[in-house]
Amino acid sequence: MPYLYVSWSDYHQKIEQLAIQIYESGWKFNQIICLARGGLRVGDILSRIYQQPLAILATSSYRGPGKQDRSNLIFSRHLTMTTEKLGSRILLVDDLVDSGVTLEQTIPWLKQYSDFPIEEIRTAVLWYKACSVLKPNYYVDYLPDNPWIHQPFEHYEQMNPAELAAKFRSAEYC
Repeated sequence: MPYLYVSWSDYHQKIEQLAIQIYESGWKFNQIICLARGGLRVGDILSRIYQQPLAILATSSYRGPGKQDRSNLIFSRHLTMTTEKLGSRILLVDDLVDSGVTLEQTIPWLKQYSDFPIEEIRTAVLWYKACSVLKPNYYVDYLPDNPWIHQPFEHYEQMNPAELAAKFRSAEYC
């Protein structure tokens, strides 16, 4: 399996490119929903740029060592949001579309969840892999070779608080 390594700088630049692509499409939305955990950072930054409310839906489909084993998709019980009602034109955001199953299953979940009419849902990701069953409306990079993407924050998954404290203590004495 090929690998793609992404730095913090590259990561933030991709989010900015995604924001520009959405803007240049002319599509207007009134709600951003990000899929946690991967879409949290993307959704947060887009919410700030567009000044639109952010809602969070926690989903999980990866398990095992290194979180590289795909499993059944699990949804949180509720959508977390600070507005009283969900917007009618939703930008659904994640970091990437791999198999496409998460986005594919989230759209009907949102339509069933909402007590308010949803006019339209569009999807936006940084990376779109060729193996996906769903093509997102907006994406920055199409990846025909389906690499495993190493994102800049993933090293925290291999760290615990004691290791982090030890790292900082050793850095203080250098």
